[in-house]
Amino acid sequence: MNKQTIWQTALRQSATDLGCTPEDLTGGKRTVVLSRADDGARRYLSLPFFCNLVSYGDGIVASVAPEFEEAARRYINTYPAEHCFETPNMNVLAELLRPHGHGVCFMAEYFLPDPDRLQALPCPYPTRLLTPDDFASLYLPEWSNALCEKRKHLDMLGVGAYDGDRLIALAGASADCDTMWQIGIDVLPAYRRQGIASALTSRLAVEILARGKVPFYCAAWSNIPSVRNAIHSGFLPAWTELTAKPLAMIDEMNAAT
Repeated sequence: MNKQTIWQTALRQSATDLGCTPEDLTGGKRTVVLSRADDGARRYLSLPFFCNLVSYGDGIVASVAPEFEEAARRYINTYPAEHCFETPNMNVLAELLRPHGHGVCFMAEYFLPDPDRLQALPCPYPTRLLTPDDFASLYLPEWSNALCEKRKHLDMLGVGAYDGDRLIALAGASADCDTMWQIGIDVLPAYRRQGIASALTSRLAVEILARGKVPFYCAAWSNIPSVRNAIHSGFLPAWTELTAKPLAMIDEMNAAT
């Protein structure tokens, strides 16, 4: 699978998620579309969006509820696309959302593999390829990035690293849509900074591609270790995403932490 195929697959998936066309995400366009549910969307998304912004670095698409359409259009046409995802301009978006009972909630950067760089990196500990039959006892807090207890049926593949009989790191792949599987990684604290995360992430990415799926990786901008892992593992930044959620939900999340 070459770089062009990988990127076109991601563009088509983002277009399905947003309710736009792949062409809307390229060529420097600024596009507002009404969000709608779609059976082909990433399975963890709550659709329709109230406001979701996506940029592949060359333009921006806002997928929104009808009542926020005009405000979103003003916002993305006022500022450069890259500034729509950062302060101080993002404060303007927050003020536009507030009267509708929503606020800026999730912000993330997404990564795609670079087939010219991707290879299974060596691991200082023995590794093992895992299938869903191996996951039953692994839905534990320490593996919550690699596996998702709420969507067990989507967990397709994993790579574990072992110190003797002890699982010390786990990378998992979730079939979040028909063509793309998302990679999550967990390493026990005592075993970090040894290259284990990149070894498991890169091995799992190679295994996913061998199965005809496109692996992708998500990290918060502030999670520097995760971003470094993505790049070291053979991934490149592909798109950025900002999602609004109800203020009550945001308050609940803040209270929980």
